[in-house]
Amino acid sequence: MHRLKPYLVGYQEFAALYGVEAQMVSQWLSPSRGVLDPETAIVVSGVRYWPLGFACRFGTTTPRPKTLDVRYKERLITEQGAGWEADSRDQLPPIVGQQETIELFRLPSQGTLAMRIAAGNFPKEDWVLSGSGLWLLDTVLDAASGLRASARSLTWEVDETVAAALRDGTYEGPGSKVLTRGRHARKGL
Repeated sequence: MHRLKPYLVGYQEFAALYGVEAQMVSQWLSPSRGVLDPETAIVVSGVRYWPLGFACRFGTTTPRPKTLDVRYKERLITEQGAGWEADSRDQLPPIVGQQETIELFRLPSQGTLAMRIAAGNFPKEDWVLSGSGLWLLDTVLDAASGLRASARSLTWEVDETVAAALRDGTYEGPGSKVLTRGRHARKGL
């Protein structure tokens, strides 16, 4: 089933929109700078992602305005295919990465899912951002019966509790939090 998906950016794409290195986005997020509010992003598999509309507007909201690379924005839209431009995380549908998918199907390991993906026996990613594949929750749920039919030993049964938590935004399992590193880790960035 084809759905229009919102355009998203990860750290690398966010940085490229403003012609800076990806580590600059981390610096904008740091408590000492306070330029970019972490609450503007969604967290999928422990990584932050932003709606493209927000990321494009961000440069005009900072004390030192930043110039948006419009050509790069157009390239992102072309690469992501038919979609729409969300402005806030509240407008985004449920999105999952590998960690959420492992929990959704109660898979024994990441290797199990990684092998399926590598073999082409899992739905194609809806996005590949900053090197990571992401899916609409519905893309993964729609594939469940096919995964069950082609499985040799795993049941690929959906844990409805996890699916409901992902759908209503209350999921707190693996991948739901950013694991902070570096000097701000103790401060709970």
